[in-house]
Amino acid sequence: MKWSLERKWIASGFGLSFLLMGIVSFISYQNATQLIESSNKVKHTHEVMKSLIDIFATLTDAEAGRRGYILFGERSELKRYDQAIQSLDAKVEKLQQQLADDSSQQQQLMRLKVLISQRVELSKKSLNLQQVGKSTFAIQATRINQTRGEIRQTLAQLQAREEKLLEISVKHSQQNIHNRMLIEFLGTVLSFAILLAVYALLYQQLVKRQQAEALQRTLAQEKELSELKLRFFSMVSHEFRTPLSIILGSAQLLAQSNQQWTEEKKVKNLHRIQSSARSMNQLLTDIMTLTRAEAGKLEFHPELIDLEAFCLNLIEDIQFCNQPQHPIKFVTQSNCTHAQLDENLLYSILSNLLSNAIKYSPEELDILLILRCESDAILFQVKDSGIGIPSEFQQHLFEPFHRAENVSKIVGTGLGLAVVKKCVELHQGEIYVESEVCVGTIFTVKIPQYNSKNN
Repeated sequence: MKWSLERKWIASGFGLSFLLMGIVSFISYQNATQLIESSNKVKHTHEVMKSLIDIFATLTDAEAGRRGYILFGERSELKRYDQAIQSLDAKVEKLQQQLADDSSQQQQLMRLKVLISQRVELSKKSLNLQQVGKSTFAIQATRINQTRGEIRQTLAQLQAREEKLLEISVKHSQQNIHNRMLIEFLGTVLSFAILLAVYALLYQQLVKRQQAEALQRTLAQEKELSELKLRFFSMVSHEFRTPLSIILGSAQLLAQSNQQWTEEKKVKNLHRIQSSARSMNQLLTDIMTLTRAEAGKLEFHPELIDLEAFCLNLIEDIQFCNQPQHPIKFVTQSNCTHAQLDENLLYSILSNLLSNAIKYSPEELDILLILRCESDAILFQVKDSGIGIPSEFQQHLFEPFHRAENVSKIVGTGLGLAVVKKCVELHQGEIYVESEVCVGTIFTVKIPQYNSKNN
């Protein structure tokens, strides 16, 4: 599958975004590792400092015990001195383990061990010379003080070195934190910018797709409109041609007839002319009604009408205009006699339904027009025993120019039910159909009661 340029850019954007997030995550992991190492270094330095302080405190404690014994001769002070000297080796060994990886500190540590050994040796000698002359004891005390100063200086150097290492470690940790925050910020901004660009491309593609779909819909609508126009003009040309041919033929026969024509033949030709003219008039009326309805100019003017009288007059008109005769029976199943309805629209509704019932029903079979009132609506039903409507065509029944396949050669325009639907909608009503092929059809028109008034 060949990718378009937009898809390549989108894929590249997502890939670059994931790469940046991976790099930021890797750098964050490295910085976290370095922070752990720095934390361990700080902890190690703290332990070294503690060991140095502990050694210095032990030496101070030993010196205090030695002096207490020399000055006061108390055995408890001597015991205190011995305990401090015995613990000193373990503490120096611990310090040596802590500084095993620091070569620069090893030299200072060796010097410290030597000075501590000298100090311990001098302290032992001073204790042995307690009873010796004052000059010799004074010399020993001077040397002990000198050694103590050197030990203090060495410990101070070790401590200073550890403090420096601690400061370097802290600065390094702070720098790592700062760098990580900067990198994460830049990575987030870049990732957001890339994702925003990808979103813009996706949105652009969506807009293009919607435009393409809109164009396709427009083309489909234009195609459908073109087909509708073609069907309309074909239907109009056919429906007008037939009655016009009948009218012209009948008029021509009447014009060429002589006195030998009987009155019956003349009346028959006149009836053919009148019937064809009525068909053309009905076709024009349906077209005008649909056109005005689509343009929103089909007006609705309800007025109080006598329902039973209206239905009876309608049946009389239809039976007069249609040949051969079909019996139409009017049945009323309620006591509602008047209603607020648009007489012209109602005439279009019921006349089209009754005309269809006559057109698609065998001769001599009854057609029923039923009037019924319910608590919330007025119902008109037109029932026939005609050819019926196949179920697969019922969903398109009220669309213009749609006719079922079983109409055979029965003349029709496919406009009547579309006109009925529009007129019913203006009454804010509904229309239902129940039909079975070769059994018959029932159309039910339901108009809300708030448009009616019962007497």
